[in-house]
Amino acid sequence: MTLPSIDTKPLRKHYDVVIVGGASMGSAAAWYLSSNKDFQGRILVVERDPTYQWTSTAASNNCMRQQFASAINVRIAQYAAEFVKDFRANLGGDERVPELGIQNFGYLYLADNEDFLNVLRRDQKTQADAGAATRIVTTAEIRAEYPFYKLDDIIGGSLNLVDEGYFDAPSMINWWRNKARDNRVEYITNEVTSINRSASAVETIRLRSGELVGAGTVINAAGPRASLVAKMAGLDVPVEPRRRYTYIFSADRPLERDLPLTIDPTGVHFRTEGRNYLIGCHPLHGDPAVGYDDFAFEVGVWEKKLYPIVVNRIPQFKDLRIVDSWVGHYEFNTFDQNAIIGRHTTISNFIFVNGFSGHGSQQAPAMGRGVSELVTYGEYRTLDLSPFSYGRIESNEPLVERAVI
Repeated sequence: MTLPSIDTKPLRKHYDVVIVGGASMGSAAAWYLSSNKDFQGRILVVERDPTYQWTSTAASNNCMRQQFASAINVRIAQYAAEFVKDFRANLGGDERVPELGIQNFGYLYLADNEDFLNVLRRDQKTQADAGAATRIVTTAEIRAEYPFYKLDDIIGGSLNLVDEGYFDAPSMINWWRNKARDNRVEYITNEVTSINRSASAVETIRLRSGELVGAGTVINAAGPRASLVAKMAGLDVPVEPRRRYTYIFSADRPLERDLPLTIDPTGVHFRTEGRNYLIGCHPLHGDPAVGYDDFAFEVGVWEKKLYPIVVNRIPQFKDLRIVDSWVGHYEFNTFDQNAIIGRHTTISNFIFVNGFSGHGSQQAPAMGRGVSELVTYGEYRTLDLSPFSYGRIESNEPLVERAVI
């Protein structure tokens, strides 16, 4: 990601919109808002890490898929795919902006029991009804298309090769930020340390550098730190950081075709990554919350989990070498693993855009557009994102997204 110039102090004492967090969701909101001809306000983005090194965005595996359990998430993914495929035009036709596109190697869920295959069948119907190209495949069909898999324990799967695979999320976010700054959005390297409010509205934020800044609206786009920002305003949001491990490896005997993003029944997933391969998983023992600055690897995660599972599924990968590895954080929504977007029920000028549970990069276009509409018009005007409202948490009505890797 191209780094912005580092300004640390706000130029003004009041902004119509203050966005806390400048990575995927923050920059999506900033660009969509500043590009909306009906919005004339001033925007401040406060980002604590100008390198973006420890953001969920930087650790993203840059995936695009439509295989979700909720119809609304399928539609969100479809919008993202169309947006990315026409990225330069969507950003005004500037020839400096890259054409991004999608590398369509597809997603393949593997099922080793009838119960899970029935879940995939139900989800496939939801996806197909929304216009996705997902199909249920038999073991014989998988073997015919992908003869390198060992499928002794597999009874079927779910496959989609249309608008599912890889896209360059860091470039998308980088250019959102660049274009937002062209639109006079102010980015500063700083940190919000407190939020002051009345009984019904946020009034000011305090920065670590000491300034007190007035805010017409505050947007919480703080990723895994979302609950910290909410607590400053005396609010709660069920989001916590959870570790995810990613390794890049090369194989002495590479496959003769692209490897779909394969979700093994163990939860480990692997796919093509240029000339190499990517593999990822959650922790060895459960999936606990971790410290906001805890990016340590567990001892044995490669030897005990990743290597044995990928070699069992693709024996051709027996001889491989690790090329790179990193730990990232999901901003995990513990309530229902789905997005939380919209105004607080009583503090109406505090907007959440949190809890994406690993889907943030591909959901950012729809979320940025939705936030822009909500701030500008007081309602969603394209895709209705109200099912993701904060109110469902208060009323204990979860909208569960099962398809979380």
